[in-house]
Amino acid sequence: MNAEAANPATPGSVTSGHATPAGSRRKARPRIDLRRLGRAALLGPATRDRLPDAIGHVVDAHRAHHPDADLEPLRRAYLLAESSHRGQMRKSGEPYITHPLAVTLILAELGAETTTLTASLLHDTVEDTDVTLDQVREQFGEEVRYLVDGVTKLEKVDYGAAAEPETFRKMLVATGSDVRVMSIKLADRLHNMRTLGVMRPEKQERIAKVTRDVLIPLAERLGVQALKTELEDLVFAILHPGEYERTRELVVRNAARADDPLAEVAEDVRKVLREADIAAEVLIRPRHLVSVHRVSRKRGRLRGVDFGRLLVLVNEDADCYGVLGELHTCMTPVVSEFKDFIAVPKFNLYQSLHTAVAREDRQVVEVLIRTHQMHKVAEAGVVALGNPYAAPSEEQPASDGERADPTRPGWLSRLLDWQRAAPDPDTFWSTLREDLAQDREITVFRPDGGTLGLPEGATCVDAAYAQYGEDAHACIGARVNGRLATLSTVLKDGDTVQLLMGQDPASEPSREWLEHAHTPAARIAIQRWLATHPAQDAAPAAEPAADARPAAGDPAAPQAPQAPDTVPGRPAAAQVLVDRPGAAVRLARCCTPVPPDEVTGFAVRGGAVTVHRVECAAVARMTGSGRAEVGVRWGEGAECRVTLVAESFVRPHLLADLTEAMALEGAEIVSATVEPPTRQQVRHTYTVQLPDAAGLPALMRAMRNVAGVYDVSRAQPQTPGA
Repeated sequence: MNAEAANPATPGSVTSGHATPAGSRRKARPRIDLRRLGRAALLGPATRDRLPDAIGHVVDAHRAHHPDADLEPLRRAYLLAESSHRGQMRKSGEPYITHPLAVTLILAELGAETTTLTASLLHDTVEDTDVTLDQVREQFGEEVRYLVDGVTKLEKVDYGAAAEPETFRKMLVATGSDVRVMSIKLADRLHNMRTLGVMRPEKQERIAKVTRDVLIPLAERLGVQALKTELEDLVFAILHPGEYERTRELVVRNAARADDPLAEVAEDVRKVLREADIAAEVLIRPRHLVSVHRVSRKRGRLRGVDFGRLLVLVNEDADCYGVLGELHTCMTPVVSEFKDFIAVPKFNLYQSLHTAVAREDRQVVEVLIRTHQMHKVAEAGVVALGNPYAAPSEEQPASDGERADPTRPGWLSRLLDWQRAAPDPDTFWSTLREDLAQDREITVFRPDGGTLGLPEGATCVDAAYAQYGEDAHACIGARVNGRLATLSTVLKDGDTVQLLMGQDPASEPSREWLEHAHTPAARIAIQRWLATHPAQDAAPAAEPAADARPAAGDPAAPQAPQAPDTVPGRPAAAQVLVDRPGAAVRLARCCTPVPPDEVTGFAVRGGAVTVHRVECAAVARMTGSGRAEVGVRWGEGAECRVTLVAESFVRPHLLADLTEAMALEGAEIVSATVEPPTRQQVRHTYTVQLPDAAGLPALMRAMRNVAGVYDVSRAQPQTPGA
């Protein structure tokens, strides 16, 4: 029996933290109040056509959102639930029927449709009474049966540290396709948390920790802020009673103040909007206790405006931006506080404009601007979307993207994909817990104008798997805001990310990517690949780079073996004609000139002439010291030696692919150096011998075409003093 409840205790009085002083604050529309239910009346004599008095409060709340709802299923569901639970008592001594009634009222207040409320009244009958799922199907239909079965499965899951991962995963498969199951579970937990007072302290603490770690993050992802904020305050009261009482005292003292700076700013905003002829409702929205506590830890001493925010409600989306423009024009805006969650909604359906204005005394007032419909969804999340299986009306067409199906918001679809892809239940469970711990999200933009929602701290690795799924194994790098970036780069809100994909269908992820992956999608995909390719964990040793077709597997190898500077039987330089007949010619190693570089020469000891590229730093140094230049020029059809620098992203087999491409162009590698990788990037330096200098452009193109290589250039001349 689900009897986690008892007489109301201290945590149940959290709402008093929202107390407001007299005056305009009392005129404000209150946050949805979920604590109106006391002890429900027992069912008395009732005729077939008469609604039982005990569900009158549920009916009133339901009709406020759905005036034309058919109430007959609620009447029949209550009759079955009451008769089935009759004789069962809660630990407080109350009749057990008061619990499903309270849970159903919570959902009715949030605007849940009739099917959800019907299932809520029956949610404990199959687990705790003789009622069967077949009976539920016969009397209420398959949809109600499905929801009741889902909640029953959820009741059997231990969400705590000792939770069995496979049990949770099976539950998710069975119930995750319909978020209404989770909505009923959250309302069930809220009522049990409200009435947790007679439990032993250690059991209260255990239940509170489970609520904090799993259920509150789920409420956040469902967008049900009214449930989330109250659960946060109840958990706060149990786990941190001292801080809770101090915060509560701060709120009570502020509510007793004679002056209210928030009310003054609210009146100023009303005046601005009246003069602009914008129809709007300006309300004061008190912070809940946990929010006040967070602000106090961040700012230290709290001022009057820190205890709440202004909420401006309008009728149309365009009016939101009209209000924003008037506030920023007529008041002093704090531009850094502006966020547009209307153009880019949060992953949990939330839409609103956030801004802030500064008073003359430098107090900053936060302002939320949204339509009435946005506010309803902000409070109730997916619960406010009605029957998820009903066809959308003409007035409310289905939206695009991941919000098209409210039974499967994007994050839930991804969650179901993760559980299918995870190599084992423990991996899935640990990844889920990590994901639920992420309570802040950033939005990054794709070059095509699309967006990706990622947790704060996400990297380009996460963006790749969010956009391409397992095809992201072929990702070789990224550009962030137009600049080349490694896959380990941490993204910021508003960044534009272009992912660079290789063409090789057999591309492989690197184990190092796991260190930079923060999302379950990325971690599970990489772990799954590594689990099925154990032989790839260790790259084979690099072979000598002088071999035209080495089998080197990983460019992370610190250094390829060095070949000698010269190769016997080969000329050391291209043909160079000098103005000193008989003088020996040397090509300078500092700038490795090759045809058709513009060159100049200088006489050195022994009568030899060294040839430099004219832009070489050594040329400026020697002419500056008075050294005379010697005229030099290239001969015809010259063989040449050149040093090239290739920059690439780390990937297996890159060295082998690169040197093979060079060999196919007729280049002989004289020496090669591969530097240790940094930030997933690696730098290769090759000195190569070409039979004809005219082949150099083709060689450089071939090297750039190797997957993972993003730049190939001639070795730069040394700087003065180098």
